[in-house]
Amino acid sequence: MNFPRIHSLLLALTLIGPAGAAENYEALLPPDAQRLQLGDLAPDFKLPGIDGRTYSLVDFPASRAPFLLVAFLSNHCPYSHAAETRLIPIAQEFAARGLAVVAINPNSPDSVSVTELGYSKYNDGFEEMKRYAAEKGFVFPYLYDGEQQLAAKAYGCLATPHVFLFDRERRLRYAGRVDDSRFEELASVKSHDLRQAIGALLAGRPVAVPNTPVLGCSTKWNYKRAKVAEADEKWKSEPVELARIDAAGVARLAKNDSNRLRLINVWATWCAPCVAEFPALVSLARRLGNRDFELITVSMDDPKQEEAAKRFLERQHAATPNRLRRLLKAEGRTATNFLYTEASADALIAALDPRWPGPLPHTVLIAPGGQILYRKNGPIDHDEVLAKILDVLGPYYRP
Repeated sequence: MNFPRIHSLLLALTLIGPAGAAENYEALLPPDAQRLQLGDLAPDFKLPGIDGRTYSLVDFPASRAPFLLVAFLSNHCPYSHAAETRLIPIAQEFAARGLAVVAINPNSPDSVSVTELGYSKYNDGFEEMKRYAAEKGFVFPYLYDGEQQLAAKAYGCLATPHVFLFDRERRLRYAGRVDDSRFEELASVKSHDLRQAIGALLAGRPVAVPNTPVLGCSTKWNYKRAKVAEADEKWKSEPVELARIDAAGVARLAKNDSNRLRLINVWATWCAPCVAEFPALVSLARRLGNRDFELITVSMDDPKQEEAAKRFLERQHAATPNRLRRLLKAEGRTATNFLYTEASADALIAALDPRWPGPLPHTVLIAPGGQILYRKNGPIDHDEVLAKILDVLGPYYRP
């Protein structure tokens, strides 16, 4: 399903744009990092791979593979996701012609903000790398540099993806992007920069364009942890609103005439499973705050207990993400948390999901136009719901 994408500007602050100029490049690196220059030798590294081995440059000898590609990739970044769809075929195609590929994840998972995880099931931790690489079908070693980030600093990794191509003497001959497209589709690529650079080396020619801009998700250096912690604290101070709603209002929400996926959860403060699952719901709302998604909660508490329900929501920090708040204001609505006011539960069931058997909690995922894509009576599984949402929204930017 293709839904309009209107959030890219909001994410741009977490993305590195073209940075070929030296004065821009160095400014984006930590003080103890360097920028590799053309002709520089490949810096050595000693990093754990997801296969249980520890790798260094000696594991990629020129006698076995004359050319070496060091590719900085990540689990969470949509730019990296798209580039990997072309990088994997490149690695497969040129392996027999002398190209070795090693991928390195430079990111500290503690420096990735929750809103930067909206395009992936995975953060950038080592164990998550194993699952991500298996799902993507990586055909090359995938190494973890997120603890000390020594390799990222030695190579001058600006973002993921960022690739470095070395000749048989292990001297740098190309650095920059895989290609010029941020989208998944091969047809969207106009400049096959890495492929052309490899072809030049194989033919014994100089690389025509040895440096290209790096466009991707900024390297999550360890020092950025403080910013993530600040954002988490700021979220806790965001206002929480609770509005009243009747069955007709729920029916309008279930109709979903927006361009967003809606996850609607019915709960109550007296429902122990509801209380237990609520942090997972808030986590989804934050994680997907920059996607075409909204969490709507409907409390079945007695309207006389409205203040108690609101206090619970405040303790759970069930705020509306900033981007969504602006969209709702334009649509004439402010709340995403509601208190059901009618006496009849039957009317609510008919309005939301006729297949709901009645017990709480009950959750439905509704596509634009009103189709229910997922329903669960009982507590949700966070990872299962996230996977379902990403199956629809996708892990890539879309044209």
